[in-house]
Amino acid sequence: MSAALDQTGSAGHWSPVESWSRDELESYQLERLREQLGRLARSPGHYGDLFGRMGFEPEEIRELSDITALPFTHKADYVASVAAAPPHGRFVSVPMSEVRRIHFSSGTTAKPTPQFWTQRDLDRWADLYARTAHAQGVEPGDVFQCLFTYTWFVGGLGATLGYQRAGATCIPAGSQDTARQISTIFEYGTTVLCGTPSFIVHLGEEIEKRGLSPATSKVRAIMVGGEPGASVPATRKRIQDLWDARCYDFYGCLEFQPIAGECEAQSGPHIAEDFVCAEIVDPDTKAPVPDGTPGVLVVTHLDKQAGPLVRWWTGDIVVRDRSRCGCGRTHARLVGGVHGRADDMLIVRGVNVFPSAVEDVVRAIPGLGDEYQIVVDRSVRDDATGFLKGIRLRVEGSDPALPARLAEAIKQRLSIRAEIELLPPGSLERTTHKAKRLVRADD
Repeated sequence: MSAALDQTGSAGHWSPVESWSRDELESYQLERLREQLGRLARSPGHYGDLFGRMGFEPEEIRELSDITALPFTHKADYVASVAAAPPHGRFVSVPMSEVRRIHFSSGTTAKPTPQFWTQRDLDRWADLYARTAHAQGVEPGDVFQCLFTYTWFVGGLGATLGYQRAGATCIPAGSQDTARQISTIFEYGTTVLCGTPSFIVHLGEEIEKRGLSPATSKVRAIMVGGEPGASVPATRKRIQDLWDARCYDFYGCLEFQPIAGECEAQSGPHIAEDFVCAEIVDPDTKAPVPDGTPGVLVVTHLDKQAGPLVRWWTGDIVVRDRSRCGCGRTHARLVGGVHGRADDMLIVRGVNVFPSAVEDVVRAIPGLGDEYQIVVDRSVRDDATGFLKGIRLRVEGSDPALPARLAEAIKQRLSIRAEIELLPPGSLERTTHKAKRLVRADD
């Protein structure tokens, strides 16, 4: 679909669906959901077997909230399926002859698991990415340099196809060879970048080390994903000040590409609600939480063909806002982006703390480097109970006064105690992929 066709009656949006009323949108979601569940019920595989054992019939879904009658699908379910029926598993719902793409998980906690796309799925994926690019002002004439990795993983190809569809000239650069990345930005007049927040900051630092300024490049827009960043106020400010460019948040995962992307209003990534049905649930009770309340994001594919997932437990903590955005779009926004993972949340003397909240404080202290680590070990646990009594932070800087300044800022902002370990600049590992901010040294 072309932007010209899709923008009809949509106030310049990529697709009219972006500004549908909530009633129109939810009616569409319900129709697509029932069709999807009906297809899965008739297909051999994981969900066909599951629905049969439950005695579930798709006609039981009369409103969107009825989906809670179905169980969550966890990563462990998917991994077990692949182990039981290698190499594809039992979530594939089309013949393998119709599959046009396979991507894999990183394999950091288990054997890499595959995800599948038909040609229609790939077209849909590219169009949703193009929607995000268009919402950030990308148009023909822009030069897009993609710094997401391409090796085995999912990010690079999706972004490239989407920004290409939006009309940009695309440079599939990947996440290696910093010197060449820098020369390409200046020589070819790159106007739009994407990458992880940590790599975007690292690249800016490397440009400055060469006696140049990132702000003198033609880069005017930066889309970041893969880790919290653009929705962390201090990190967004750091990137925008460094590059003199607007920074936008983007969110997706291997299993759902993409989920949400930010518009020029920068008020939180818009969920692609014509592609996924989103629930926000309490991580402990699993009950739905009201908008404005943090909870785990649970998503269901509405029209994916190859390997759609039902009530996929992302593990990511988000806050939803379904009010109309200033840009005119009606799709719900994830306010503050992804706040962290449910299993990364720290409880310090009764205070819930996510790494993204710590990042916001660290980034706001002048003189600190851009890399840091939160260390959880026995030194910050109560000997009697094992509960956290504070956190330990490794940061970079050369001013001996920085630890006291940072500890006080964390106490004031987060109401917790922090032990600060000040390291010389350049001590902590730089990454071109996802930065590891939380280190559990007592596990």
